[in-house]
Amino acid sequence: MLDADIFYRARMVAEHGAGHLFNDLHTSVSWDDNALRMARRKQPLTRETAGTGLLLIPSAFTGPGLRTRVTLPDPPQLVYPARGVGSLWKARTITGTETLTAVLGRSRTLLLTELETPASTTELARRTGLSAAGVSQCLIALRNAGLVSAHRAGRSVLYARTAAAETLLEAASAT
Repeated sequence: MLDADIFYRARMVAEHGAGHLFNDLHTSVSWDDNALRMARRKQPLTRETAGTGLLLIPSAFTGPGLRTRVTLPDPPQLVYPARGVGSLWKARTITGTETLTAVLGRSRTLLLTELETPASTTELARRTGLSAAGVSQCLIALRNAGLVSAHRAGRSVLYARTAAAETLLEAASAT
């Protein structure tokens, strides 16, 4: 879930800029006039008092609020509730994939639905019961079709759904 939040936020910054990211981060955070504003913050943060940069930290345990930490020489830290925390302990049900299965095939559709959060080939093979080689082959086809993207994370390569895949899954579930 945390990897998915980081990936979502990185994609948001790349596509729409930092202002869009901060305006979507939390109701008490806003970006306007080239400044980050935090409602109900007891002490103002300036570049002089906090230093440069800002480290965003998604969390499943902060509750609905934000947490900040400023300890020089480290950059200021902003801990926020990650997207999807409410569904963390809830079983996931995906409907409407029958029509998509007819077009993409059972394995590729299964992998797309499993990529609700970024995952490696090994993790997807474990979750789906497909062979690692079969998962790899399907992911290559999905990547070539623009439905998944691959990102290196240490020694692993994490695959994630693209915006096109999200639209495709939404359209299939609406039928």
